[in-house]
Amino acid sequence: MVFNSFEFLIFFPVVTALYFLLPKQLKWAMLLAASYYFYMSWNADLVFLILFTTIISYVSALIIEKKRENKALTRLCITVTLVASLGVLFFFKYFNFISSSVTGLLTSLGMDVPPVEFNLILPVGISFYTFQTLSYAIDVYRGTVKAERHFGYYALFVSFFPQLVAGPIERPDNLLPQLRADNRPSWRNTIGGLRKMLIGFFKKVVVADMLATYVNSVYNDAAGASGLGVVLATVMFAFQIYCDFAGYTDIAIGCAEIMGIRLMKNFNLPYTAQSIKEFWARWHISLSTWFRDYLYIPLGGNRCSKFRHQLNVMIVFLVSGLWHGAAWSFVIWGALHGSYQIIGYLTKPTRQKLLAKLGVPEDVGWLKFARQCFTFVLVNFAWIFFRANSFADLKLLISKLFTDWSLDASYFTGTFSSMNLTLIGGLLALMSVIVMNRLDNSTMTTSGDGEVSISDGLRHAYIIWAVALAWMLLLVGDGASTFIYFQF
Repeated sequence: MVFNSFEFLIFFPVVTALYFLLPKQLKWAMLLAASYYFYMSWNADLVFLILFTTIISYVSALIIEKKRENKALTRLCITVTLVASLGVLFFFKYFNFISSSVTGLLTSLGMDVPPVEFNLILPVGISFYTFQTLSYAIDVYRGTVKAERHFGYYALFVSFFPQLVAGPIERPDNLLPQLRADNRPSWRNTIGGLRKMLIGFFKKVVVADMLATYVNSVYNDAAGASGLGVVLATVMFAFQIYCDFAGYTDIAIGCAEIMGIRLMKNFNLPYTAQSIKEFWARWHISLSTWFRDYLYIPLGGNRCSKFRHQLNVMIVFLVSGLWHGAAWSFVIWGALHGSYQIIGYLTKPTRQKLLAKLGVPEDVGWLKFARQCFTFVLVNFAWIFFRANSFADLKLLISKLFTDWSLDASYFTGTFSSMNLTLIGGLLALMSVIVMNRLDNSTMTTSGDGEVSISDGLRHAYIIWAVALAWMLLLVGDGASTFIYFQF
C-alpha cells in the first residue's frame, strides 16, 4: 500500500475516524494494529523483523534504566541492541553486496572462489526503523530520555505508519509523548494536514512521476544517451528525487498532523543551499541530524585535530552512502559529498581572504546566486552516481558528459512526448498549481481559542476536494508508483 493508491484513500480516513472516536486508552492499540497492517501490506512474511528489532531495543532500554549503576550490564545491553539491530540490517541489505565484492577481489587475484549469496528481499523501511530504534536505545543509555515502559506505545513509536517506511526518522523525545496524548479533531490540524498531503501528492504524482519517464529513458539506455541527454536527465532527476522524497514527507507529516501529531521537518529548500554543508542541513534533515548526533559527534566531531575532523566527515559520508544503498556507486556518491565538504572547509580561509582583497561583501546578491549555482552543479554531478543502474552504466554516463553536445530540437520535443504531457494532464496539473497557490495565499479566520471557524473550514474543504479530484484522475491515468526512498 502506497500513499498514492486508492487503498490508502480508504485506509487513512477509516483509521483517522477510529482514532478520534475511540477513547484514549484504545487509541494506541488501534494505531498499532493499523500500522502493522500498513506494513504487512508490503510483505507480511518480514513483519517479524520489525517486531524483533522492537522487542530487543525495548527490553534493553528497560534493563539499562533499571540497572544504570551496573556499567558492565548497561554496556552489554546497548551492545546487544546495536549488534542485533545492525546485524539484521547488515544481513538483509549488505551481505550479498559484500560477498560479491570480496569474491570479485579474490577472483582478480587469481583465486577461483564461488560467491556466497542468498535470495533475499530487502524489507521495506528497514534502514529507517532500525535507526529509529537505535536512537531510542542510545538516548536511554545516555540518560537523555526515559525508557518507555508501555510496550504498546513503544511498538507504535517504531511502527507509526505515516513515517514507517521512509521517515522522517523520529526521535523518542518528540514522538513518544505525542502518541500518549488524547488528541481531538481540529479544523486547523485537518486543513493544515490535508494541505500538506495534497502538496505532497502534487510533488509526487504531477512532478516526480512525470519527470521519471524521461529520466528512466536516458538512464536505462546509457549506451544510447548523449552528453546533453545525460545533463537534462540528471537535472530532471534532481527535481524528481526531491519532489518524490519531499512529497512523501509532506504526505507523512500531513497525515500525522490531522491526528494532532507533529513530525519533524525533513526538507528546507535544499537546492537554494550556497554550500554542500548547507545542502545537508536542508536535505533529509532527520538523517543528517541522526548521523551528526550518533556518529559524527561520538567520533570526535570538530573537537579534534584538523586531520581527524576531516576524517570524521568522510567516515560519516561514506556510511551515509552505504545507508542509501548496497552498491559501490552509493559509496562513491557519499565519498563525493564528503570530498566536497572537506575541500570547502579547507579552502574557506583562502576564499574569504580573496573576497576581502577584492572588496566583495560575503552577502552580495550575485555572489550568493553564484554559490547556489555552483553547489547545484556539484550536487547534480553526484546524482549521476546515485541514479546509475550499475557501475558499468555509471562509467558510460560519465564518459558521455564529454561527447555529443549538439543541440537538437528533438531533445525538447522528445522530452515532453516521453513525459506524457497530454492536454488533460497538463490542464489538471495547471489546476493543481492554481489551487495550491490559492491555499498558500488563503487566510484562516480564527476564534478566540485559536480554532478555525466551521464556515472557513468548509470553504477550504471545497478547494481541498478539487485538488484531490485532480490527483485521483491523474492517478487513474498512470497508476500508482512507489517512492524512490522505499528501496532504502
